[in-house]
Amino acid sequence: MKRLLIGAAVALAFVATCTTAQAAPAGSPVSMTTGFYVDPDSNPAVWVRDHPSDAAAASIRANIAEKAGGRWFGNWSGNIQQAVSAFTGAADAADKLPILVAYNIPGRDCGGDSKGGAGSPEAYRTWISQFADGIGNRPAVVIIEPDALAQLDCIPAEVKQTRLDLLKYAVNQFASKNPNTWAYMDGGNATWIDAGEMARRLNLVEVNKIRGFALNTSNYYTTGQSVTKGNAIRAGLSSPAQFVIDTSRNGNGPTADNQWCNPAGRKLGDTSRDGSHVSGTLDSLLWLKVPGDSDGDCGSVRGIPAGTFSPILATNLITGH
Repeated sequence: MKRLLIGAAVALAFVATCTTAQAAPAGSPVSMTTGFYVDPDSNPAVWVRDHPSDAAAASIRANIAEKAGGRWFGNWSGNIQQAVSAFTGAADAADKLPILVAYNIPGRDCGGDSKGGAGSPEAYRTWISQFADGIGNRPAVVIIEPDALAQLDCIPAEVKQTRLDLLKYAVNQFASKNPNTWAYMDGGNATWIDAGEMARRLNLVEVNKIRGFALNTSNYYTTGQSVTKGNAIRAGLSSPAQFVIDTSRNGNGPTADNQWCNPAGRKLGDTSRDGSHVSGTLDSLLWLKVPGDSDGDCGSVRGIPAGTFSPILATNLITGH
């Protein structure tokens, strides 16, 4: 149910306008940098460059394109090691912390708007291994496979264990190869999958070997709702874990009926920043979904494929209309 960010290879770094974490442990990727990295080739940044005279360009530049957020990587990324290395290398050169989202699990999105993924388990193992190789020792934040655990129930029974095995493999790749990376396994959202069940699934993929888990990726639940769910999940884990929350579109919270696909009346949330002021169990508030990128051909703006930037959607998020 979550969307793609299809961006070009990184060129030069912007200067991030976000704050760094205040309470990051010494030696953490946050403490090693001076703030989160602003992707100069995000979809909104590219749109602003291509439409400098558009009436919406200045607002989209100031409110979205110049804010730090995630770069999504998948089967559109070409040579994954080179793509990840270019992105993290540009961030490192700017002394900023990049946010990466790995989104290539086989059977991705259960055939929905963001369907796709690696063609086989073997291809995925190669892909995620090369993804980790592309980061190396550089500081980074990585979100592992949005929806993959939450959508476990929609894939055929005979491949459920394969998916769990692949996610566990991904965890171990980042744990063994990337000492300066905080990796988080996606854990769904505030109302999707009971907290105890999500904790069980996170335990199965050995989340204890990485920093923790992520909530609300590409969704709209408030930070408070997500903190409550995150702490409930933590209570069922086999060892302590921290979590992060996607705040890119949660400024007005969800719709009354929890619509997820381009719903009207949503708004930008807190920009990427430390989350310790909210809860000691919360590492960061992060813009994971790129504001303005469509969820699919649905909701308030039709005819825009998943992952495609819309200035109308972006403007609506800025204004809350």
